Amino acid sequence: MPATPSNQPNRRQFLATAGVGTVAAIGAAAGAGVPAFLCTSNKSGLDPIVLGEGEHRYECIHDWGELPGHIRYGNTHGVCEDSQGRIYIKHTVHATSDSADAIVVFDADGKFVTSWGAEFRGGAHGLHLQKEADGEYLYLCDPNRHLVVKTTLDGEDVFRLGVPEASGLYNSEGEYRPTNVAVAPNGDFYVGDGYGKSWIHQYNAAGEYVRSFGGPGNQLGQVSCPHGLMVDTRHAEPELIVADRSNNRIHRFDLEGRVLGLVTDELRSPCHFHTHGGDLLIPDLAARVTVFDRDNRLITHLGDGENYGLRGEPREKFIPGKFIAPHGAIFDHTGNIFVVEWVEVGRVTKLRRL
Repeated sequence: MPATPSNQPNRRQFLATAGVGTVAAIGAAAGAGVPAFLCTSNKSGLDPIVLGEGEHRYECIHDWGELPGHIRYGNTHGVCEDSQGRIYIKHTVHATSDSADAIVVFDADGKFVTSWGAEFRGGAHGLHLQKEADGEYLYLCDPNRHLVVKTTLDGEDVFRLGVPEASGLYNSEGEYRPTNVAVAPNGDFYVGDGYGKSWIHQYNAAGEYVRSFGGPGNQLGQVSCPHGLMVDTRHAEPELIVADRSNNRIHRFDLEGRVLGLVTDELRSPCHFHTHGGDLLIPDLAARVTVFDRDNRLITHLGDGENYGLRGEPREKFIPGKFIAPHGAIFDHTGNIFVVEWVEVGRVTKLRRL
């Protein structure tokens, strides 16, 4: 199995740092009249599991997608949807899998379509789909090989970017371990060096280096594990939001890297983002998925379970309706949610909007 990134919490660290806060956060949410988690099922376990409240209620469908027998998931790291409603899953590939393909594609009903990307085995991480003037493209991060790769939806290379030597920030290739990509309306894109030196690197649409900002630390403007990032277009002026994971917060920057502010409430270990309408979806590695409103205020936490310690356990020990380590999540075009988790046997969950 691939080595666990050194900046990921182990079980003891998680229980020490998040356990008390988790209980407090749930209690605070309940005290404020905001249910942190709702799961309904009868004793037989046959009724649907429903998470959320009000207009944000979802049927929880674990292990979505008809994964063929020759593929076994490793840690499921990335998820995206194309214009045809197909769902792409990026995973590290289990050691016992007969196929090395790290990208698996399903149709909207969960039927297997194709797989590819054996070169990403073990290093599969960030996965971003971007609709551009001449088609749709994938941006893939491989922290093990120190690469960002842009491909077609079929996996054909458009370009590859290694260490941003123009930044002057790296002494060796091994210091650079990119985790995710965000793309701006003008085609510029931003790479978070989440497992490396905690810088954010900006490129133009042709892949030419523009600037770097952030850098390691916990002060305003500094980040620690900028694990995920997204160009947020919910307001008049687009901004870059960064999952400053090890600082347990979201950092807000303008598109030239100037600091706009922080979001700290209702977050544990934010991993990444996606939007639908005015809602912001946040997979949180500390065992829940969070939905914020247009003003980055809490709507609901989904599947909150304090189950991080189960991430290395077999599937039968997972608790239905509760997340373990959400690593990536998206809204599909109808408002359903897909969640992929950093668990050794992989897990894809569909939250079907009710």
